Amino acid sequence: MKLSADALLFDNDGTLISSLRSVERCWRQWAVEYGVGAEDFARIELHGRPSVEIVADLVPPGRVTEANTRIEELEIADAAGTEALPGTVRLLDSLPAARWAVVTSATRRLALARLAGVGVRPGTLVAADDITRGKPDPEPFLLAAARLGVDPARCLVFEDAPVGLRSARAAGMRSVALTTTYPRERLHADAVVTDLSQVSVQVSDAGLEVLLEDADPGAPSTH
Repeated sequence: MKLSADALLFDNDGTLISSLRSVERCWRQWAVEYGVGAEDFARIELHGRPSVEIVADLVPPGRVTEANTRIEELEIADAAGTEALPGTVRLLDSLPAARWAVVTSATRRLALARLAGVGVRPGTLVAADDITRGKPDPEPFLLAAARLGVDPARCLVFEDAPVGLRSARAAGMRSVALTTTYPRERLHADAVVTDLSQVSVQVSDAGLEVLLEDADPGAPSTH
């Protein structure tokens, strides 16, 4: 499958990198410190959301700022536990810096620490600090398009989470889903791949031609 675009927008955790083991360690320690039980975590959507939203669902309002600062401290200290997912470094190395961005629900400090751990230094990064409304709102992806100077309709989003794919659709962007975190049936996108090892890009003055090897043609959803 081939798709054309002027810029590629990548979610970070679960798309470019995996910090799953680090996240589990840090949130487990945080939960002990703040008296949050396993049942409380089970009812909360964790992946793809800013930590401050997760924290606000789990602790009283008066403790949100302090508790969010604490989880960020724990995760930054454990950023060495991050791993690049298959295809990440090869793909990003093939792209001009002005043609791609990272769009993450993590804070800027945490995102840069995790990316640096795998040798990735994006020229454009949209983080939780930069926005007022996180995914599934379209704001994060629209801001990335604006910073790159690209029409949102000419952006192609790579995401592993349903909440991020909803954000991309709301921004009027096409998307490619990765099955690194969620099962195929939960991912509504224009195409579905296992990971970025199935993705290659040809760069020209006319734009980017994205080749998806063995991709599953997706079923874009309006809901």
